[in-house]
Amino acid sequence: MERERRPRGAEAGSGARAGELPHLDGVEHRFVDLPGLRMHVAQSGSGEPLLLLHGFPQHWWAWRKVIPGLAAHYRVICPDLRGAGWTDAPDHGYERDQLMADVVGLIDELGLDTVRLVGHDVGGILGFRLCLAHPERIRQYVAVAAPHPYPNLSPRMLLYMWRLWPTFALATPKLGPRLLGSGRQRFPRHLMTAETPDPDVWSEQDLDLYASRLRDPARARAAAALYRGLAVGENRRAAAGEYRGTRLRTPTLGLYGVVLYGGDVEGGNPGVIGGYEGYSDDFTMTRIPGAGYYIPEEKPEAFLAHTLEFFDAA
Repeated sequence: MERERRPRGAEAGSGARAGELPHLDGVEHRFVDLPGLRMHVAQSGSGEPLLLLHGFPQHWWAWRKVIPGLAAHYRVICPDLRGAGWTDAPDHGYERDQLMADVVGLIDELGLDTVRLVGHDVGGILGFRLCLAHPERIRQYVAVAAPHPYPNLSPRMLLYMWRLWPTFALATPKLGPRLLGSGRQRFPRHLMTAETPDPDVWSEQDLDLYASRLRDPARARAAAALYRGLAVGENRRAAAGEYRGTRLRTPTLGLYGVVLYGGDVEGGNPGVIGGYEGYSDDFTMTRIPGAGYYIPEEKPEAFLAHTLEFFDAA
């Protein structure tokens, strides 16, 4: 069951008052009732469905710069993941299987058989798992700055371990939610602006749209749990080789920037980028020059060009 709600707030492209949905021209908002979860969904355009799964610590607004270009070709569907944005933030359900069930439940509730999929960061990790578990539902997949399930671990990766301190901080019980939601919220702002060549791609209103949702203690706890379940738990499973017995059959495009996971300027972290070759049918990795980690916001034109070309090529 889905219910439509008109967005309230400021003009297109700007923030909204605390708790209100920001306005973006051409975007409609719905709340879909799933088992145990009321999920917020932003939609735009018409035609074949394209599902976008946002990264951390963000929500649907992360796609604001690319929604118009995608909606010219597809019915663009941007849910807020469990605990994020305006979706419910229950105290449980932030593990891989439940998060996949949320997305598959949304696809079912919208009456869709298959979708094209784009996932960024933790949404990208979730996207890979959906392709492995439900290949019949995903036609094509674009993974944006998301580690794949088959990392080629190398001793050289130890050189980058110091850059993972936010991961350890967020995974620490009680500390993670406190860092996300307390005080002036420097930590969530740091997560977005530290790994980019150009922090000015975000206005203060944009940053506050993300950070303000985390001021609710329940949402701060949910965000930390989501990160723990996907960025920590799933990467640990991948590093341990849990997915080596699977095969990625969904046609996939991986987009990454020059500073992905603390990688070098030209190639990215060698252990994260490579390793998929023997476990996939059709997987291409493409570097976006001049981009950091939040490619749809940093380099929206490049993101659109590569994504639309990939989808049209199949």
